[in-house]
Amino acid sequence: MKRASGLVVLAVSLAAAPAFAHGEKGHGPPAGVQKRKALEILSPAKAAARVEIDAASGARFIRADGLPDHEPGRFPNAGNPHSIRQQSYTLRVPLAPMRNAAFRPSRVQPFGVALNGVLFDPGTAEFWNNDPRSGWALEAIGGPRNLGLDRSNAHVQPDGTYHYHGIPVGLLERLARRETPALLGYAADGFPIYGPFGYAKAGDPASGLRRLEPGWRMRAGSRPAGAPPGRHDGSYAQDFEFVAGAGDLDECNGREGVTPEYPQGTYHYVLTERFPFIPRCFAGTPDASFNLKGPPGGGPGGRPPPPGGPGFGPPRGPRP
Repeated sequence: MKRASGLVVLAVSLAAAPAFAHGEKGHGPPAGVQKRKALEILSPAKAAARVEIDAASGARFIRADGLPDHEPGRFPNAGNPHSIRQQSYTLRVPLAPMRNAAFRPSRVQPFGVALNGVLFDPGTAEFWNNDPRSGWALEAIGGPRNLGLDRSNAHVQPDGTYHYHGIPVGLLERLARRETPALLGYAADGFPIYGPFGYAKAGDPASGLRRLEPGWRMRAGSRPAGAPPGRHDGSYAQDFEFVAGAGDLDECNGREGVTPEYPQGTYHYVLTERFPFIPRCFAGTPDASFNLKGPPGGGPGGRPPPPGGPGFGPPRGPRP
């Protein structure tokens, strides 16, 4: 472990790291950091995720090569013609994230990064009629087109970026997911990401674990004029609507509650087995370091934003 000007550097496989202890209400810098031993990994090349916690500037830096620390699927495959290639990420999230007055849709940038340095990037570059101007992007999970996802709900961008569209099964299997809520990573706004299990009562660890459910439901009836023909069937994000009180989580698949890493409580996101799988909006402000560039319509952050069409659902209103 190196220390320089208040900077603590951990060169580890992040999935191997035990929990950090956090300050008041889970928003302070870690109370202490120890050097962790990296796990052996099964990916094509060793994952080299590294986290730097700079208490002086109040930031957590993630430097990673984007390679998973679990066995990925076979790429290229019938639905995904790309090969995994090493990346070079330098990402920054605040140690003390703040919630905004309103949710902010996630349109272009990846939603966050897993503890192993692989990106969470739920959107796709495949549009109705192959027309980005339509605003109707196909869903990677449950959509009509085979996009070649592996068992960890991941596939590969044209630039070789391996990224998750849902629960990272390979990573989750390496964690104590049945005993405590599993910390999976951090969103671009700095709030932690858990899933799919959480405490039955958000503020009570003694309430036991259960699978948390989103509040998003399939819309009834047929799609409107100017949209893909047919009934709402889950092929597109716009096929879903948020129903307050229908699940355990808010529009951004998050909630306030305690976790092992945040015993005083914090807002946190939850990855779920049903839509939206990975959240599609932010409670805070995503850091600009997640505005990654890639091939047009392909690499992380390279997808064109919806051009004022139907967009994605209603998460623009005030948060609860």
